[in-house]
Amino acid sequence: MTTPEEELLPGTRRALLHRIAVAQAEGRAPSLAAAVVRDGRAVWHGARTSVDGHGPDENVQYRIGSITKTFTAVLVMRLRDEGVLDLGDPLEKHLQGTGAGEATVAELLAHTSGLAAEAPAPWWERTPGSLRPELADVLGDQPFRHPTGRRHHYSNPGYTLLGALVEKLRGASWEEVLRREVLEPLGLDRTSTRPQAPHAGGWAVHPWADVMLAEPVEDLGRMSPAGQLWSTTGDLARFAVFLARGDARVLSARTVQEMRTPAAPAEAADVADGATYGLGLQIQHRDGRLLVGHSGSLPGFLACVTLSGADDVAAVVLANCTSGPLLGNVAADLVRIVAEAEPRIPEPWRPLSEVDASVLELAGQWYWGTHAFGLRVTADGLVSLEPLSGKGRRSRFRDDGDGTWTGLDGYYAGEPLKAVRRPDGSVSHLDLGSFVFTRQPYSEGAAVPGGVDADGWRGIG
Repeated sequence: MTTPEEELLPGTRRALLHRIAVAQAEGRAPSLAAAVVRDGRAVWHGARTSVDGHGPDENVQYRIGSITKTFTAVLVMRLRDEGVLDLGDPLEKHLQGTGAGEATVAELLAHTSGLAAEAPAPWWERTPGSLRPELADVLGDQPFRHPTGRRHHYSNPGYTLLGALVEKLRGASWEEVLRREVLEPLGLDRTSTRPQAPHAGGWAVHPWADVMLAEPVEDLGRMSPAGQLWSTTGDLARFAVFLARGDARVLSARTVQEMRTPAAPAEAADVADGATYGLGLQIQHRDGRLLVGHSGSLPGFLACVTLSGADDVAAVVLANCTSGPLLGNVAADLVRIVAEAEPRIPEPWRPLSEVDASVLELAGQWYWGTHAFGLRVTADGLVSLEPLSGKGRRSRFRDDGDGTWTGLDGYYAGEPLKAVRRPDGSVSHLDLGSFVFTRQPYSEGAAVPGGVDADGWRGIG
């Protein structure tokens, strides 16, 4: 239950209901269910029409298709964090004989492996997985469509390989590892590989008539890590909280942030939408807002989960139709409605409890050549460096505990920052990945590569 302070305002709730009602009616979906998360908990659930004679609530299962890939990516990142593998490892190092071993783990996660988008015929989403018992049946004789690492090309077989990698390194089935390492720790007890009542049936809606056709429900077999799961708006709301904040029992906040970071360029058709891909997550800039999540579809079902970290708002939308409402648009609109109607209240500013004098000494104005920057020491223990005017390179830096800092984001992500001191202990300049920042533009006597003209600043004579 939510407290009065956590509940959405009546006007916001009505706007959310209106949006999903329009989506269900205009998209001609047999049913549609949605949830909104704010401040780490579900604060709204809505649904239209019925499943098995009653309105679908947060416990009714729908098939979620490719959102399954994000769960598989979590399992792979756990292996990385444990040191079992490195993202730069070629698949062949851990899983031999696939015919696709030159692709790295990171390339498989980000869909830059060059593998085909689909498995060989027959159409894998509508046929039993028993037709593809081996990895060779999923990959075919010519598994690659592009050179590895060259471009983003979405690949379902690529995630089948990642599932097989998890099985090989864990010595257990993908389903068992998923249940033990993700579903149980996060309390996702209504997420499963096979439907559990109550669940929605999948339907195809005729494009030119208001009639429906039942879709088959196939066990995808080897393809399961790419799209097998069933889930609910309640469980996916909890999963969205995990993707935003991490959970020490599964993955740290730093690792889920890494998953949310672009790892692949946009496909040509998506450039206008600012769409990219992270490590198992889709990333999109929409209406000035960075949205991260994943969509999914299988015959009879559509699904989407998306979150805005800046607004601390996430949305889940599920429908039981093969085509119809554009759930990515619906989910983005649900996030926007809440974020705009009830903007996030920032945490109160508080000063540092203590400050290192040698760090405080660095605060203030610095120059990279003639470009003016400001260095701030913030209450979260970080330092930030950003242009004093206009656009330019900006980053936050983490204290490494040895007089150096490491960039966390922006252009200088991963780059080292250190204060270079003179023999008397005073600060000469900042060294940022070899770039020199001085207190004045080209400070006289500073160690500026190429030297500083001894005649100094002057006008035109």
